[in-house]
Amino acid sequence: MMVFRWQSTLACLLCIFLLGLYSGAARADQDTLVYSWSSNVGELNPHLYSPNQMFAQAMVYEPLVRYAEGNQVIPWLAEKWEISPDGKVYTFTLRKDVRFTDGAPFDAEAVKKNFEAVLMNRERHKWLELVAQIDKVEAVDKHIFRLTMKNAYYPTVQELCLIRPIRFMSPLAMPADGNTSQGVKKAVGTGPWKLVETRKGEYDFFERNEQYWGVKPKFAKLLVKVISDSTTRAVAMETGEIDLIHGVAGHGSGQISLDAFERFTTMPGYVTRISQPLASRVVAINSKRCPTADLAVRQAIQHAVNKAALVKAIFYGVEQQADTLYPTDIPYCDLNLKPYAFDPKLAEKILEEAGWRQEAPGAVRSKDGQELAIDLCFVGNDAQQKAIAEVIQGDLQEIGIKINMIGEEQDANMNRQKTGEFGLVFNETWGAPYDPHSFCSSMRTPSHADFQAQAGLSMKGEIDAKISEVLLSTDETKRQELYRYILTTLHEQAVYLPLTYVRGVIVHRNNLEGARYGQLKWEIPFELIKRQ
Repeated sequence: MMVFRWQSTLACLLCIFLLGLYSGAARADQDTLVYSWSSNVGELNPHLYSPNQMFAQAMVYEPLVRYAEGNQVIPWLAEKWEISPDGKVYTFTLRKDVRFTDGAPFDAEAVKKNFEAVLMNRERHKWLELVAQIDKVEAVDKHIFRLTMKNAYYPTVQELCLIRPIRFMSPLAMPADGNTSQGVKKAVGTGPWKLVETRKGEYDFFERNEQYWGVKPKFAKLLVKVISDSTTRAVAMETGEIDLIHGVAGHGSGQISLDAFERFTTMPGYVTRISQPLASRVVAINSKRCPTADLAVRQAIQHAVNKAALVKAIFYGVEQQADTLYPTDIPYCDLNLKPYAFDPKLAEKILEEAGWRQEAPGAVRSKDGQELAIDLCFVGNDAQQKAIAEVIQGDLQEIGIKINMIGEEQDANMNRQKTGEFGLVFNETWGAPYDPHSFCSSMRTPSHADFQAQAGLSMKGEIDAKISEVLLSTDETKRQELYRYILTTLHEQAVYLPLTYVRGVIVHRNNLEGARYGQLKWEIPFELIKRQ
């Protein structure tokens, strides 16, 4: 034990030393807010994905319309818009007081060039039905932009709120051919912040956009230090190396472990907050791969996992137990679905009746010579996923299911999701404003675990057809009926094991005020934060 403490002390001292190494150009002062992230923010291409970090894309680039409280969409870079009677044509009147940080005007031609850049890479964005539905983009006048859709696609304005891929960069920062799929010259947007310096593995440095058309940030500068580990980040908060922890909690890849968060709640001089539910944390269950291809196995898993104990032991009560894929306050999701109650005896009965026999107490069940063994895949360096996996492994062992734990690098884990090489795998919904339409839309393509989890269902073709239909439905009653079929079927087929509704946390010293969560999961309103 003494060796462990000595090694931990050395590790902490080394962390503190490394955290202090950043250039004079990015040196923190009273007018600098210091945050941290697990990696550099990337080149900040607004039209692409990883390694571009969403929270930073949202700092630099803005949408035509913005998602607000109460599932409302409000004007942003567009001050108003009109929709044609047939629901296909959207005409946006743009703000006239906006410029990009390189001085280029924000106008209809700039909007058109950004849409065209996304459409050049349509295949990359096939998960997002909005991109597939765009028929034509036009700069009608200097400040009038027209978007014509192939069909009346009801989530159009909601998906225009997303952090990516349709936000707007200066045409001067684009490649000469306008195709941003291979990179951009520089991160230049209209947002409240501009990226001015990056040191690989060390930090990203932002400055306030002094010409910003909206509410300007209270801090002049924002330093985002690269801290890959949640334990090191907690040390940095205690030593004053950073001002703010803001994000999803969890060991390893999370912003802060929940036990450390709990500790900060009791420490004088700190302010802690918990966000509203941001998304659903689930395990996707593969319906195409044996033995989880058997509905009885999937149903037994639902009844065997003790979620209440998991919430208490791992999430310290911060996150709420989830019994359905979506909480009932998400549009179209208040369906009175019957939860799968924690009932190990019922789980055993279901397996017995399906022919999965247990030769002796504690033995692994089998059927027709096949062992009831399932691969549970998780990100190996995510301690929270590993801890949840161990709980699930223990619970399922009690009913005669053997769990093979497979911890891998994140890229390998993501590849398994796309190819279907998993029995169980961790997954999350995307939160507002993606849910339920964008998340359901993506179920039709093998870009995430969802497609593969559903691939073995006999009604998969019908589910996909109903999703395509609901996205183009203009009848509110019909739309509710379609979502009822989709979500009820997925619930009854037990292809998702809901665990918790994800919440984010905030920790900062009491000399700051204004820190809160935005309406999008990865949106951090740094501009509202100030020193007291």
